Amino acid sequence: MIENLIDGPLWYLSLAVFSLGVLWQLAAILFASRKPDLSVARGSAGSSAIKTVFSRFLPHREMRARIGIQYIAGYLFHLGLFALLFFAAPHVLFLEENLLGFGWTPMPHWAFIVSAQAAFLGLIILWLRRLMNPATRLISTRDDHIAALLTFVVMLTGCLALLEEFTALRLLHRFTVELWLIYFPFSTLMHAFTFVPSRAFTGAWFGRRGVDA
Repeated sequence: MIENLIDGPLWYLSLAVFSLGVLWQLAAILFASRKPDLSVARGSAGSSAIKTVFSRFLPHREMRARIGIQYIAGYLFHLGLFALLFFAAPHVLFLEENLLGFGWTPMPHWAFIVSAQAAFLGLIILWLRRLMNPATRLISTRDDHIAALLTFVVMLTGCLALLEEFTALRLLHRFTVELWLIYFPFSTLMHAFTFVPSRAFTGAWFGRRGVDA
């Protein structure tokens, strides 16, 4: 009964909430009404928008010494999680059979281990910094901690689910993924989709005013 619920209705519900929620949030950002900018343009908004999107992948030179560990941990976590999501063999098979109808070559087991270790290490460092650094602790919300904890649980249950002979572990992982999908559009996890338009808007706003953002 529980297996049918998790593999059936709950999966489709979580996927629908995730898809509609993400589309709704992006539409709200892209089509939000804005006052016309009547200032005299002193630079190119378009080129500055593109530049800002890519330049933010590295910290400003003046800030590298202070936030270098944060950036390294961020790349460890995000790249590791990306590799796990799209190149772990169970995920490639799942996407092929349940969503896309086609697949690609998964990464070898050793690469899975490296990616998992990088993702766990990066996430733990980022969360500890959020707790221990006075500035990040002050601006952190309950949502930040819930998102970090839920993502950690999803990755942990995913590693446990590799023991394929235990159906309960696979169901536990899938259930946590479904909770993660439902929570995603209404949390800070949405930055996975909003960081590009956010950077572009900031770059365009400053670029039009001749400011190097």
